[in-house]
Amino acid sequence: MSYCQFVQTLDGDDRNPHKHYHDHLYGYSVASDDELFARLVLEINQAGLSWSTILNKWDGFYQAYHDFEISKVAAFDAQDVARLLQDASIVRNRLKVHAAIYNAQQIVLLQQEYGSFKAWLEHHHPLAKSEWVKVFKQQFKFVGGEIVSEFLMSTGYLPGAHDADCPILMLVEGSQPPYLRGTSQ
Repeated sequence: MSYCQFVQTLDGDDRNPHKHYHDHLYGYSVASDDELFARLVLEINQAGLSWSTILNKWDGFYQAYHDFEISKVAAFDAQDVARLLQDASIVRNRLKVHAAIYNAQQIVLLQQEYGSFKAWLEHHHPLAKSEWVKVFKQQFKFVGGEIVSEFLMSTGYLPGAHDADCPILMLVEGSQPPYLRGTSQ
């Protein structure tokens, strides 16, 4: 069952975290580097867990990681790691915590070279999924094919976030996700 089909089985209440994510965030273009970083960290943390777990801990992640302000997370030290590993409002996995910090530090370097994380993504766009995975693995930690694919679909860099008959697809296409640039759609 696709994510769109799953969400359609939910009641119409927009307070359901899956429905809200699907209808307002998934597949839409993201401009903010901090929000792009947040999506990457959340996808990394989902590995081996259900997306429901991440959605239910969404606010906890934002609080624990200082709203995913890249410069703050890049400066996290051993005390921050210890704090995060004790924080039940997030996924407490040492490898994932260290990956978030390392990846923030990498994004700081990308911002220095390209002006922004988004500009780095745009510099490489468009690529096939397998090429994206290679690029991400050269730059970041804890980024396999599924994580990279979901990150790129969730932020509009790869198609496939929504089924062709999903009513949200028209809204997403109206937001000009990068994968549609230069096409006749």
